[in-house]
Amino acid sequence: MSSTESTIQIRKLSPLLINQIAAGEVIERPASVLKELVENSIDAGATRITVELEQGGIERISIADDGHGIAPDQMILALTPHATSKIIESKDLDRIGTMGFRGEALASIASIARVSIRSRTADFDEGRVIAAEGETVGEPKPIGCPVGTTIEVKNLFFNTPARRKFLRTSTTEQTRCLEWLRDLAMANPSIGVRCVGDGKVKLDLPINQTPRQRVVSILGKELEEQLIEVSVDQFDDTRGILVWGLVGLPAIARATNKAQHVFLNGRTIRDRTIQHAIREAYRGLIDPGKHPTAVLMIEMSPAAVDVNVHPAKLEVRFRDQSMVHRAIYHGVKEALGRADVTPTLLQRLPGAGVDASSAIMPSASHEQVSLQLDRQVEQLVEYLEAKPRPADGSSERGPRFKQELKAVLAQSSISMPTPSFAPSTPMPTVQRVDKVLQVHSSYLISQDEHGVLIIDQHALHERVMFNKLLTRITGNGSLEQQTLLIPIMLDVSGTVIDQFDKLVSLLERIGVEATPMGPKSIGVQAVPSFLHSRNVQAEPFLAELFEKIDQDGFVPTSEEALHEVLDMMACKAAIKAGDVLSDEELNAIMQLRNETERSASCPHGRPTTVRLTIEELEKLFDRR
Repeated sequence: MSSTESTIQIRKLSPLLINQIAAGEVIERPASVLKELVENSIDAGATRITVELEQGGIERISIADDGHGIAPDQMILALTPHATSKIIESKDLDRIGTMGFRGEALASIASIARVSIRSRTADFDEGRVIAAEGETVGEPKPIGCPVGTTIEVKNLFFNTPARRKFLRTSTTEQTRCLEWLRDLAMANPSIGVRCVGDGKVKLDLPINQTPRQRVVSILGKELEEQLIEVSVDQFDDTRGILVWGLVGLPAIARATNKAQHVFLNGRTIRDRTIQHAIREAYRGLIDPGKHPTAVLMIEMSPAAVDVNVHPAKLEVRFRDQSMVHRAIYHGVKEALGRADVTPTLLQRLPGAGVDASSAIMPSASHEQVSLQLDRQVEQLVEYLEAKPRPADGSSERGPRFKQELKAVLAQSSISMPTPSFAPSTPMPTVQRVDKVLQVHSSYLISQDEHGVLIIDQHALHERVMFNKLLTRITGNGSLEQQTLLIPIMLDVSGTVIDQFDKLVSLLERIGVEATPMGPKSIGVQAVPSFLHSRNVQAEPFLAELFEKIDQDGFVPTSEEALHEVLDMMACKAAIKAGDVLSDEELNAIMQLRNETERSASCPHGRPTTVRLTIEELEKLFDRR
């Protein structure tokens, strides 16, 4: 052994270093401190929690609650590593029912910050205060204070400057603190939560709100009418799952999944199984690149889930992952199926935000409203101008188009009396009519009880075709085939040939019979009868199909792949922009719209229908 090797020794780490290593797993930034301490307040039975932040929590975080407090003889233990009141023996780890349980949060925080704890229980006339800094823990001292606990954390990472330099600006750190606090408040609507940041009130939620009131208070009252209730009850004795929540209409889907909040037994979690279930429930209702708004409160037996798999307790492990996925997927899908998901005109216009319905404020002056409405009419024209024109290019969306649209809008509004009701009064009912107007051989104009419907004929028929194809495959296992007299030879990539064994099942399900004929060619002996019946040329379709299969990320054995291919088939088979429809065809497609599930959007998630509401119509014609 060399002299260098002989100097390497195994040493026992100091308590301070042990705690700092533990802090590295649990405490990343001020938001981590806030989360751990607020969770302790929740476990302590608090009805009110007050948070104060200075410089985003970097310089100071104060958490005050009215919970049951800490007894005088427990004060030092509260700052001792791996000391906790929440578990006693190893089997308790299989049924954890509290927010915190590791017993290392306070000790870890004290190792990288200056901590003061002031607390009193109802059994004592006075409280105790204790201070800790690094590895130094003081003695508890008497102090006058109300029942409950106040913990103050100052100068985070003061003795670990390498970690302090990785913190963001105070504004960013405050934002992250507020995100955690809102999540914790959302999961505990009975607890009043107040937060003051640098002297300004950032959050102020009263006690004893209902779950819906709390969600709306945090997400914003402007979204209340665009949230759909989800309810699942599959709980039996100590098994199963309960779910309550609110999910957003497709119109308020976001570019990121930050608007998704999932809670398990009151704990914020981030779980891919649940995220996938939500995404699948919205399949075909939103653009694949967008994420639904969702708040889901899940309750399960603590024995059915392991929460001890992540230091910050963000990830969990379900005993029955498939059951959880099914419950969330069907619960959200059924809720969406009961709702009217047709977007309004204002929600679809360029630049419309989440709160599109409030683009015209009731308090605006008549002149302001008129200017806004003039612009909305122009935006409607611009929106339709951007759509595909008829194939022959003969149609021009000029004055005649505006006259036709105006005539339809006027016809729908003439029957309406001049309103004398307040904006909060329920919308009056319009008598349904069978008449449908085709505009520029591309759009259908009709009405329902809520206003005027503007329908993209191709997108609507594409949804109808897709649902029919999916139903046939679900019922029969595959689509009917038509054998070709002469096989179609196609040039394909080597990748397609290499994974052909995996493609066979997918091809058979959609009615395609094909065989590799060389290193880069495929012979097709049969094609779906459906395509022939819709006058779709087989060879271009097949060439596009194999090009899609060759794309990165295409997994031929997945249901997503089947949906993608059916989307393509439906698009090819649907009527096109520019197709002139007879009265019988117009009536037929409107009837199909009423009978088709998720007819408000095409399989790609784009809207088939936009509604111009009665309220918007009245404003357009200066009747409101």
